Order: sequence, then C-alpha cells, then structure tokens
Amino acid sequence: MNLTFEKPAMRLLENEHRYLSYLAEEWHPLVLRLEEEQDPHTARVLLGTLREKLERFRIPLKKHMDKEEEHFFPALGGYIGFEQGPLVGIQEEHREIEAYLDHFMHHTEGDPEDFTLEKIRAAVRDAGEAFEVLTVNHVKEETVLFPMAEARILPKQMLKLFERMNTMIS
Repeated sequence: MNLTFEKPAMRLLENEHRYLSYLAEEWHPLVLRLEEEQDPHTARVLLGTLREKLERFRIPLKKHMDKEEEHFFPALGGYIGFEQGPLVGIQEEHREIEAYLDHFMHHTEGDPEDFTLEKIRAAVRDAGEAFEVLTVNHVKEETVLFPMAEARILPKQMLKLFERMNTMIS
C-alpha cells in the first residue's frame, strides 16, 4: 500500500481512509448480494450479518470523521475559509454518510423474519448509498483537501495537528 502524502498529519488521515475502505469491503459485497437475493431466508440471514458489520464499521468511521471535523477542517479552514468551497461540501458528505447508515439501521431493527424482500432491498439501498458517498468523499479529500493542507498549513501548525489527531480509530 503506497501512501501519497508526506506530512505525518495527512499520512495519518490517508492511512485511516485505507483502513475504513478495507472495512467497507467487508460489508459492501453483502449489500450487492442483497440487492439481487431472491431467497427470503438467505436475505434475512445476510441482513443480520450486514447489520453486525455496519455496527462495527460505524465506530471507527465516527472517530475518523470526528477527528477531521474537530481538528483537520478547522486547521485548513483557517487558510481557505469555512463559508463556501470544498470544506462545506465535504462536511455535508459526512452528514449524508451518517444519515444513510442511521436510516439503514433504523429500518432494519426488529426481527428479520418480519421483513419482506422488498423491505430488505429498500433498506440495503441506504447502505449502498453510504458506501458510494464514503468512496467519493475519500477521493475528494485526498485529491483536494489533503494537497491543499500540505501546501498551505505551516509546518509548526501541521505538527500540532498531527499531535492532536494521532489517536486510534479502531
């Protein structure tokens, strides 16, 4: 796995993206399978597995997004602004990811035996959308925000940023 960024703070976030992508690859194939599954019993079993994987995934995802929102975005925003531009869109994507996952979890509560294939597929679409937004979000951060940060944040501030963000997300 090659990392792109030189500054430790950006490498840390980039590495967390790799970890989150790895975790997402554990549950996203279940989403794809559930979109096509024809057997209600199999779909219900897979749905339970997907819920478990997403519950575990949400913990490091939240820690990562909180880290970006509490430390990285304010540091970069001091240079590029907060009112418009890339930070606004990225923060909105964070809200979308959380909303899709919350919606999925809400609509899959209860006994899976009560769920029809249609209800399962409708809920699974939210998990699929969360995956898509997450993937796009990581690309935008790594192609727009991280290079901006490396170019604009002063070395001393970058070091402080790294020190504040250097925590585990798992």
